Amino acid sequence: MKQVSKSKSSRSFTTISTCPDAWGGSEELWSRSVSILANSGHLVSVFKTVVDDAHPSIQSLRSQSCQVRDLERLRLPHRVMNLLLPARYQLTPSKKHLLFMYLHFKTRAPDLVIISQGDNYDGLHFGHLCRKLKLPYVIICQKATDHFWPPDGSRRYMRDVFKSAIKCFFVSRHNRSLTEDQIGAELSNAAIVRNPFLVNVDSPLSWPENEAGEFRLACVARLALLDKGQDILLRVLAREKWKKRNLHVSFFGQGINRDGLVALANKLGLNNVSFPGQTDDIRGVWNQHHALIMPSRCEGLPLTLVEAMLCGRPAIVTDVGGNREVVDDLVTGFLAAAAAESDIDDAFEKAWDRRDDWRAMGQLAAKRIRELVPADPAAEFAGQLLEIESIANRNRSA
Repeated sequence: MKQVSKSKSSRSFTTISTCPDAWGGSEELWSRSVSILANSGHLVSVFKTVVDDAHPSIQSLRSQSCQVRDLERLRLPHRVMNLLLPARYQLTPSKKHLLFMYLHFKTRAPDLVIISQGDNYDGLHFGHLCRKLKLPYVIICQKATDHFWPPDGSRRYMRDVFKSAIKCFFVSRHNRSLTEDQIGAELSNAAIVRNPFLVNVDSPLSWPENEAGEFRLACVARLALLDKGQDILLRVLAREKWKKRNLHVSFFGQGINRDGLVALANKLGLNNVSFPGQTDDIRGVWNQHHALIMPSRCEGLPLTLVEAMLCGRPAIVTDVGGNREVVDDLVTGFLAAAAAESDIDDAFEKAWDRRDDWRAMGQLAAKRIRELVPADPAAEFAGQLLEIESIANRNRSA
C-alpha cells in the first residue's frame, strides 16, 4: 500500500468503526468524512470490526492512501500467549483489539481518534484506552435502545468515557437524551450530526403510476428483527382487512432474519408481500413505490427515512429514535406510538384512509427534510473534525 509521509500541515486521524456488519448505514458518515480529509492531504488510518475487501467504499478509502485494517483479522500470537497466561489474563477478541490499538496509538500518536459506534456503547472501551493514553477523541453514536440499559457497575466508566471525549455526536436528539438518562449525566460536549444520504435528487421524484389502483409500499431496512421489527408488520398485514385491500409491501434488504421472515410470510398466508433483496438503486425503489413503512423497534435517524422524504414519499414509521424529529404526524407522514401490532395497525389505518393525500404529503416531506438535513453532511462533519483537532492541538501546546 502506498505510504504517505506526514508534512507539517497534515494531521493524523485514526477511525475505529464497531459496526458488526461488513457495511452499514452507520459507516457512511465516518467513511465519507475521512475521505475528504485524506483528499486534503491528511493521514488517515481506519480499523473496522469487519472488512470486506471488495466493498466499493473500502476500495475507495484504500485508493486514497487510507490504511484500512480488519480488527477481526489482526495478526497477534494470542493463541500461543493464551497457552501461557492464566485464565484471568486470557486475550479475548475485545482485549486483542485493545492491545492492537494500544500498539497503534503508541506508534502513530494520532492527532484525533474518531470512534464510530453501531449503537451508543459498543466502542467505549476504545474511548477508555484513548482517555488513559491522553489522546483526543470523539465518539459517534448511531443508535440508542430503550430496552437496553447498562448495568450499574458500568455506568460510571461510561460516564467518564463520554465526558472525556472532546465531542459526543448523536444522530438524533432522542438518542442523546436517552443516553444521558442511561448513564445518569448530562453531556455538555454532545452535538447532533446528520448522516450522508445515498440518493442524489434535486427535487421530488415523479409520482408512481397507479393505473390498477394498487398502492405499493416499501420497507427498506436490514432484515434484522431485533431492531427493524419486520415481523410485527407481517402480523399486521395478516389481518383480514389488509389481505383484502389493494396494496403490496416490498421488503428490501438483507440480513440474518431473511429466511425467518419469508417463512413467517408464508405461514401467515400473505400474498401481497415480496422480498426483492438488497438494492443500491434508491431512486428505482421510489420510482415504483408510493410510501415508506418502517416498524422499527429502535433507530438512530434512519437513512431510509431521509431518502424516502427526499424523493417525495410519505412515511409510516414508529415513534422511535429521531423519527419524530423529521416526520410531522398526519402532515408529512404517520407515526405509530410504539412498535406494537395495535399501534402500527392504527397508524397504517390512518394512512390508508388518507391514501389519496399521499402525493401531496410527499411533496411537503421533501421540502421539510431539506430544511432539516444539510446537503452534504460529510463535508460539514469533516470540517468539524478539523476544527476539533485544531482546538485539541492548541490545548496540548498551551
